Amino acid sequence: MPGYLSRLRTSRPPPTGGRRTGRLSVLSPRTAAGQVFLLQGTIVVLLVLVAVASIMLQAARDAVRQGRRESVVAAQSFASAPGVSLALRSPDPTAVLQPRAEEARKRAGMDFIVVMNTDGIRYTYPYPAEIGKKFVGTIQPALEGRTVIEQAGGPPLPAGKGTDVQAIVPVTDARGTVVGLVSAGKTVKNVSQLWMPQLPIVLGVGAIMLVLAAAGTIAVSRRLLRQTHGLAPTELARLYEHHQAVLHAVREGVLITDEDRRLLLANDEAKRLLGLSADAQGRHVRELGLPDQMARVLASPEEVTDEVYLANDRLLAVNKRPTFPEADHAGSVVTLRDTTELAVVSGRAEGALGQLKLLYEAGMRIGTTLDVERTAQELADVAVPRFADVVAVDLLDSVVRGSEPTTEGWRHLLRSAISGDQRMLPVYRLGEVITFSPDTPQMLALEQSRGVLEADLRQAAGWQEQDPERTRRALEAGLHSLVTMPLRARGVPLGLAHFYRTQGSPAFEPEDVAFAEELGARAAVAIDNARRFTREHAMTVTLQRSLLPQGQPEQDALEVAWRYLPSEAGVGGDWFDVIPLPGGRVALVIGDVVGHGLHASATMGRLRIAVHNFATLDLPVDEVLGKLDDLVVRLDDEDDSGAAPDDQEGAGLTGATCLYAIYDPVAGICTMARAGHPGPVVVNPDGTVVCPDVPASPPFGLGGYPFETADVHLAEGSQLILYTDGLLKNADRDIDAGLEGLRRALGRAGAGRRTPEETCRAVLEALKPARLSDDIALLAARTRRIPSSSVAEWDVPPDTAVVPSVRAECRTVLSGWGLEETAYTTELILSELVTNAIRYGSPPVKVRLLHGRSLICEVSDGSSTSPRLRRAAMTDEVGRGLFLVAQFAQRWGTRYTAHGKVIWAEQMLHDGTPGPADDAPVDVLLEQFGDPLM
Repeated sequence: MPGYLSRLRTSRPPPTGGRRTGRLSVLSPRTAAGQVFLLQGTIVVLLVLVAVASIMLQAARDAVRQGRRESVVAAQSFASAPGVSLALRSPDPTAVLQPRAEEARKRAGMDFIVVMNTDGIRYTYPYPAEIGKKFVGTIQPALEGRTVIEQAGGPPLPAGKGTDVQAIVPVTDARGTVVGLVSAGKTVKNVSQLWMPQLPIVLGVGAIMLVLAAAGTIAVSRRLLRQTHGLAPTELARLYEHHQAVLHAVREGVLITDEDRRLLLANDEAKRLLGLSADAQGRHVRELGLPDQMARVLASPEEVTDEVYLANDRLLAVNKRPTFPEADHAGSVVTLRDTTELAVVSGRAEGALGQLKLLYEAGMRIGTTLDVERTAQELADVAVPRFADVVAVDLLDSVVRGSEPTTEGWRHLLRSAISGDQRMLPVYRLGEVITFSPDTPQMLALEQSRGVLEADLRQAAGWQEQDPERTRRALEAGLHSLVTMPLRARGVPLGLAHFYRTQGSPAFEPEDVAFAEELGARAAVAIDNARRFTREHAMTVTLQRSLLPQGQPEQDALEVAWRYLPSEAGVGGDWFDVIPLPGGRVALVIGDVVGHGLHASATMGRLRIAVHNFATLDLPVDEVLGKLDDLVVRLDDEDDSGAAPDDQEGAGLTGATCLYAIYDPVAGICTMARAGHPGPVVVNPDGTVVCPDVPASPPFGLGGYPFETADVHLAEGSQLILYTDGLLKNADRDIDAGLEGLRRALGRAGAGRRTPEETCRAVLEALKPARLSDDIALLAARTRRIPSSSVAEWDVPPDTAVVPSVRAECRTVLSGWGLEETAYTTELILSELVTNAIRYGSPPVKVRLLHGRSLICEVSDGSSTSPRLRRAAMTDEVGRGLFLVAQFAQRWGTRYTAHGKVIWAEQMLHDGTPGPADDAPVDVLLEQFGDPLM
């Protein structure tokens, strides 16, 4: 076999089948090339002869047809000539017609023109001796007035002997009576001379064709001679027989593929080992239905030496070499040796081979996911039915939850997986919590950290004492043998695997315990990995959810609902928030941190806290994004400086996107800006869906780029939809297709009447993928407007003398709102704020009161200087105003505008009425203000 393969790899194998004594000629009849040359030469000569014969026959047929036409014309012309019918009635027709007939014959080029009476007696003939004799031919149709054309022999003619082509026509008188006959004709011999001039041309063309055919045949024969290496046909046949005998008789599979990895040849053994179909030849190796590993080996250009692969329940040793190593694109020769038969060295070899293959399959099937219970089910499924008939897996409850297993939980296990006929296992069902007694083989396996064999369950007292009634039914169902195996990883028990055999299967033996230990060890590692992932995933989700909003803040501007779905691959950095702002406004923010895991969650938490801080300062939208961008750049600088540990998950460049929006319910305007984040979607009250044109800015982390804002007017009842890109794109669709799906989900019938909760539910039902590869954050907010009847606003002249009138106006407004009980406190707050604005600010000064969930007093002026709370001594005449504001208002602060600043104070209302008044009177507060201990 190695010699055979070496011949396949050489470009010119030496000839076999006989000893060659010299170089053979192309024309040697012993070679296949010489025989092909002689055969083709003979065929060319025959073709030339056939062509000449065909031309001759065609010329003869054409000559006969031409002679028939000329004979008819000559006979009819003479019969119609004037005086012929009168001459036939004359006393001596021959004397009159013979000269005229000979003259017409010579002019027409005919061999004869014969005039005869109605009895067929000749009146004219080229030879006078033949005149008066009977005409040779058929005259009866002519006597009836028809023309006769025929071939017949006759007396000698000037052209010589031969069969003539003759035409016979009637001669009629003026009354149409046939008075005689005229026949004209030519001999075939004379007509056939017409094709003789073409014979040299035909022979010349044939000679040229013979020369060209000989040259082509010689060229083909030389090529054939090179390819057959001068072998005779018998030698070629013998070589093919040897090739077939060696190829199909060896006990090794042989495959030959071309440079495109298409199968050129497969012997019988290869077809048997790989299960190839009859039409496999010519197909690509990936189209043969082979196992993935075997298909990759055959499709790869790499050489392979004695590598073992599993194919069709066989372990095959594979060797692969190129057919022409010196070529750039060569095919391959692959040999396959069935090593499974080598394991048959004893009566138990087949069982060992099955266990080996089962372990191989277990390594492929167990641990395909990071789900603890799914991994346990994979262990149960892989062992049935080739090792056990029924398999059950019990895990510690802490393992299922992802916690670290402890010995305290040994006696309480959760049945996590069952495979096989569950009717055979009536002891415990899936999901039941099991408490094993100390004498059971299960508890013994946990304590001794080794497998326990119960070859005959009828003799297993400890197993039967666990639950006598259920174990009795199990024995009646057919269970008779058990191997229970602890699942251990890193020296820590995770649970138990129980392998049962039923009637019809042999009992377990001690050798089976070792196999069960190997199988359990592989599964335990996968289960422990899934447990650790579950723990880390739960920790990350807990951290992520703790950093997200835990409840909706109290505010009047928006009705809000949200959804957060962590990815299955690991929690990411998606986040959102709803932040109440002064003046009844609300900030909406949604963002996404690049990456997954704890690092992304921690970064998200830092950004969310930063947004809260910036919102507290009441900064404009673009400034908030700018400061977040600076924060991300600083975080990257910290990582680049080496402050972060090298093994920190997600360490490196931090990237994030964000959309920040502030909605003003008084004006109905939402100011938005986004940093690399998908744009918002608005559902109008009439159900139409639009995508506002919010300018796109770079994501956080680039630094130095401005952030553009957009003001969007939202009608009351509109819904503003914010989301992260995990909602739109996944493995099955891109972001454009996802955005179109979001628009369809939001634009369905009744969309304008949905609540935010219903909107979130409808969007997730339409767009949530089967497997979450990225986090999804979704925020839906329906707008509300503060009615004009709940807003009071007026200008204040820059004179402190008008403060009493401001208080009076405030009292009137509060009376109209039914808030008389809070009038005194509000007047005090408002008078202090207006007095400060007139004294320390600049015109114009304005007052605005907002009545909603709370009562908000706002005083604006044209300066940018902000008041601050300070301590005043008892002897100071000023400095106590803001202290009083801080004491009577739940919150107060300053926000800056494009034209100055706004000082605001908020008083909480309970069910639309003022909250309980503070028991401390103003005088007491003022006295405490001067206390040096405060």
